[in-house]
Amino acid sequence: MAYQKQEPQFFTKKVCRFCEGQVDFIDYKDVKSLQKYTSSIGKIETKKRTGCCPKHQRALSTAIKRARIMALMPFLNR
Repeated sequence: MAYQKQEPQFFTKKVCRFCEGQVDFIDYKDVKSLQKYTSSIGKIETKKRTGCCPKHQRALSTAIKRARIMALMPFLNR
């Protein structure tokens, strides 16, 4: 059996929306934009799925947690 070489699969890397828009502060009161980064169940999406850089992913998760504590977002969607 001959070994067949696979073609490399190229993909475009997701760009951090916050770095692209030069956002310094992620506001926890902006619930509509924060809901884009949560799953249908209510979990915070991972860095791999959101495409955010580590700095903004940490700020994003902190903002979501603050919005949950202030009762602006639910902890679970059922």
